[in-house]
Amino acid sequence: MTDAFITVSRWAIPVLLFLIPLYGYLRGVPVYEAFAAGAEDGFKVAIKIIPFLVGMLVAISVFRASGAMDLFARALNPFLHLAGIPGEVLPLALMRPLSGGGALGIAAELIGNYGPDSFIGLLASVMQGTTDTTFYVLTVYFGSVGVRRYRYALALGLIADISSLLAAVVICHLLFS
Repeated sequence: MTDAFITVSRWAIPVLLFLIPLYGYLRGVPVYEAFAAGAEDGFKVAIKIIPFLVGMLVAISVFRASGAMDLFARALNPFLHLAGIPGEVLPLALMRPLSGGGALGIAAELIGNYGPDSFIGLLASVMQGTTDTTFYVLTVYFGSVGVRRYRYALALGLIADISSLLAAVVICHLLFS
């Protein structure tokens, strides 16, 4: 069964890269022209999101470099201990909604310090895979298309992040403790 999954995984992307243009060609779509137009639109979007991306990255850097994130993490540590959440993963939980790259750096640091098979390493891995970069999505993607009123999206994104964090903790305690 595992060999079948590995084989499907190896061939999934090449098959999709072949089938999608073939499907378009069979439907009469000028495939190469459509690809070129899409690439041009993608370039315009990339240029448009640069100011939002720079602003968000500067804010994250200030938050981390000022020590505010560490101070916040230390203040919440007693409450986390009661909930069974190791305080070491709090910087990851705080960074994940802000930046995927920053969160990946923190997860790599946790795994490097505690080991990939430790509870903290496993929890960091699960958190990295189950949470999303809510503020990044709101800032960059919503900003690139001009969405200004996104308070419900923010609330739902943060609720999803907190739910994912709690689910990751519960699942890791059930499977790895």
